[in-house]
Amino acid sequence: MTVMTIAAVGVASVLLAVSLKGVKGEYGTYLIIAAGFFIFFYGMSKLTAILDTMKEIQSYIKINSVYLSTLLKMVGITYIAEFASGICKDAGYGAVGTQIEIFGKLSVLAVSMPILLALIETLQKFSA
Repeated sequence: MTVMTIAAVGVASVLLAVSLKGVKGEYGTYLIIAAGFFIFFYGMSKLTAILDTMKEIQSYIKINSVYLSTLLKMVGITYIAEFASGICKDAGYGAVGTQIEIFGKLSVLAVSMPILLALIETLQKFSA
């Protein structure tokens, strides 16, 4: 599937959800959640291409694998937090969605701390 196919699935789901809103509002929400999960898991299937590319980059340049795994964790946290936040906001629970976004940002910050410490340590070695 291409981006066009995923976009068509998304637009069709939204149009169906809007038409169902007059009959049974909760069915529209369920439809949007199902479409979101479909797109989410399709996006996760693209992860193998990203992992293969990262391994190839690592073979060309001697990079500590911790840095690449941390980068991948940060992308995963961001993707999942945005996905969950969007579902909550679409369902009418914007406060919960905002809290998920804040937690995602804090999680990314926590995961990136070892890299920041390594950078500061490297800078300290250059100044000494």
